[in-house]
Amino acid sequence: MAKQRGKLIVISGPSGAGKSTVVSKALEGRSDVCFSVSVTTRKPRPNEVDGKAYFFVDLDRFREMVENDELLEHAEYVANSYGTPRAYVEKKLDEGMNVLLDIEVQGARQVHEKMPDAVMIFIIPPSMEILEQRLRGRGTDSERKIEARLIRAKQEYAEADFYDYIIINDDADKAAAEFSAIITAENCKYELRKNILSEV
Repeated sequence: MAKQRGKLIVISGPSGAGKSTVVSKALEGRSDVCFSVSVTTRKPRPNEVDGKAYFFVDLDRFREMVENDELLEHAEYVANSYGTPRAYVEKKLDEGMNVLLDIEVQGARQVHEKMPDAVMIFIIPPSMEILEQRLRGRGTDSERKIEARLIRAKQEYAEADFYDYIIINDDADKAAAEFSAIITAENCKYELRKNILSEV
């Protein structure tokens, strides 16, 4: 039986939605999912290995990758450029791995346009009030930053009309189970497995 190609899974959600917790719980015991490795122009930090944490490139190479359509998405953040390398993602998918990409809505839209079969998942808290509580509860952001994050969350909600699934994270274990179930269901689709029927 031929190896089944993996799925590209894009997960987004506002800061404070609990994405990291849900993803780490969902991936416990799963060996069929890996994170995508991004390209960046920032300098490596101590202990960061090229190709593990990031693929480190200079600005000229990064611009070349953008021009040659080698990136599924790219953005600038704090004076450094970041992007998702198409070749790395394609290689992992061909190996049968599901590749997970945790990015903001604008980047997710770029990926969706270039790879329409990517599975788009939007994770949100049960309400804006709970999001605000979580942001305040972290105790890491100033009042101004919290307000900015809440405004950005509302913008993301308005822009999230191209996602396939919404996970409401009111309970991390339940949200993780939903996330894992989506990955499993997507890999069982007829289109991906119909070739097995002809082998019978």
